Amino acid sequence: MEDDTGIRELITCALQSGGYTAKGFPDGKSFFQRVQEEQPALILLDIMLPDEDGISILKRLKSDAATAEIPVIMLSAKSSEIDKVTGLENGADDYITKPFGIMELLSRVKAVLRRSHVQKPEQQQVLSAHDLTIDLNQRTVVYLETEIVLTYKEFELLSYLVRNRGSAISRDRLLEQVWGFSYEGETRTVDAHVKTLRQKLEAAGCTNLIHTVRGYGYKIGG
Repeated sequence: MEDDTGIRELITCALQSGGYTAKGFPDGKSFFQRVQEEQPALILLDIMLPDEDGISILKRLKSDAATAEIPVIMLSAKSSEIDKVTGLENGADDYITKPFGIMELLSRVKAVLRRSHVQKPEQQQVLSAHDLTIDLNQRTVVYLETEIVLTYKEFELLSYLVRNRGSAISRDRLLEQVWGFSYEGETRTVDAHVKTLRQKLEAAGCTNLIHTVRGYGYKIGG
C-alpha cells in the first residue's frame, strides 16, 4: 500500500515482472476491504499514508486473527533507527528505506516469502517446559490450564527459546532466527518482545521461565 501513484505503479509493475500477482492501494479503506477478501501472501506497507499511518494499519493487521500471520514489509522514507524498531516491534517482517532498488525489493520479497512458507514436517509439533505446553499446529500456549494469548512474534520467540531450552541464545541469534534478518544495534526489538512475553507468562502464573544472560541474551532452563 503506497499513496504515491508513481511509486505504487512502479512497485506493482516490478512485482508482476518478477512473476508475482500484485495489486496497489492508495489508502487504508480500500486496502482493508480487499485484504479480508483475498488473504494475500505478503503485504508491502508504506508508513506515510494520507488517511491512516502505516504503523496503525500494521497494528490492526496483527491484532486480527484473519490477517495476523500475513508477512509485512514496511516501506518508508524514514531511515532513523527508532522508526525501524517501531515497525519491527509491531510485527513487521522486514523494513526497506526509500529510495531502494527494484532488485533489492524483489530480493527482500523473495526472502520473506521463503521464510513464511518454510514447512518442517519432521518438526516436533508440541513443545513443553515447566508445565508450559506449546502446540505448534494450533499455535496455542497453555500454562497448566490457562491459555496465554500471544502475538505472532511472541509465539515464535517463545517457541524458539523452548526448542533450545538449556542453551543461552544471543540477542543477535534470536533476531536472526525469529525475525529472519539482522540490523546492527536493533536487538532492542528482542528485549521489548521478551519484556511483553514475560508479562503475559507471569500474569498466567508462569514465573521465572525466561532467564536473562547478562550482556548476551536469554535462555530457558533445562
